[in-house]
Parts: sequence; C-alpha cells; structure tokens
Amino acid sequence: MLRYCICYLSLLLLLFNTGCRSLSNNQSIKTNSDISNQQFAPAVLYPSNIQKEYRINPIDLIEISVYQEADLTKLARVSQDGFITYPLIGKVKVDGYTVIEAEKVIADLLEKDFLVDPQVTIFIKEYHSKKVVIMGEVKNPGSYEFPQGRELTVLEAIALSGGFSDIASVDKTKVIRVENGVQQHIQVKISDITQGGDKSKNINLKPDDIVFVPERIF
Repeated sequence: MLRYCICYLSLLLLLFNTGCRSLSNNQSIKTNSDISNQQFAPAVLYPSNIQKEYRINPIDLIEISVYQEADLTKLARVSQDGFITYPLIGKVKVDGYTVIEAEKVIADLLEKDFLVDPQVTIFIKEYHSKKVVIMGEVKNPGSYEFPQGRELTVLEAIALSGGFSDIASVDKTKVIRVENGVQQHIQVKISDITQGGDKSKNINLKPDDIVFVPERIF
C-alpha cells in the first residue's frame, strides 16, 4: 500500500512538472510570435490622408488610378516640362496643379470621350521639391526650397539667404539657368528694382536656377 501511494504521488509530480513546462513553452512561443509580428509588420510608406493641396512638381512620381478600372492604374514620372503620358488621353500637363486639381483634369479628359463619371485618385509616390542655389556674396549661401504653391523671385531668394554681404557687387547679380541643355546667364541689376522701381527686372526663378552674386572690386 505504501509503495502504491509513493508511485501515485510520483506520477502526480511528473504530470505537474510536464504541465508547467508546456505552459512556459506556450507563453514563450506567443511572445516570440508577437515580437516577430512587430518586426515584420508592413511599413506605412505613404499616409492615407495625403495632403490634397500639394502642388505637383517636375520629377515627382505619381500613381494614378480610376475606380473599377484596373487597366488605368499607372505610375508616371512628371517630365521636366511638367507633363505625364496617360492611357487613352495621352500627354497631360500636371505641373503646378494641386493633387485635387490634377485628379479633376484627368477625370474631365476621360469623361469627355471614354468613361462615365470616372473617379480618379492620385497618390504622390516620390516628392521632388523645387530648389534654387544661391552662391557668392550673400550671408548664407546654399540651397533653398521654393515656397509651396507660388513663385520665387530673385530678391526673395536673396532674402532667404540672409541678404547681400558687405562686399557684394549687388548690380552684377546674375541667374545661371540651363534650359534644353543650354546654359544661360541672365544679368539682374538689383538697383533697377530697389531704387528704380522696375519690378519686371525682379524675375521669377525656376527650379535648379543658380543665383550668383560676385564680390565687389574696390
């Protein structure tokens, strides 16, 4: 009888230890699974609430889709002159339009000859900000972004860089611009603008322009 009781107690202890190890392993597996899910969860690259007021720029990469028209989903790189090519409607200018405006432009063109009330959606996949480089005799030379949604003049660019230095040859400021592979040098006589009031000389800059202010020769 005593031997039977000892065997029975030994069996109970064995079952208890096995159950504890099993529970511990299950908890460990669950924890590892949780960690794995956290490590490999897909990253959200682009927020669902993209700002529809963003103005599309050259070199931006955009994704265009039309509701229930899978064949019209397309990735398009905006060309330097601001156009994309899209199925059915061909070449479309989108540079300078907000996302909402561009969606309407494409929808109107599709509705004109091809689809009934198309629902167009545009997502910005890659942003290419407009920048201008300011060099020479200014207080803070460097690269500066265009203000969102509007033009940038020579004087505004100079102001962004902190203004002219004390030894700047102000009236020899020039804009260096490359168009169609050809480099242009545009002379800007600042005193004509600031003293003479000739606002036409305060030209609008283009992306990748270089504003150069030389040193004054004494």
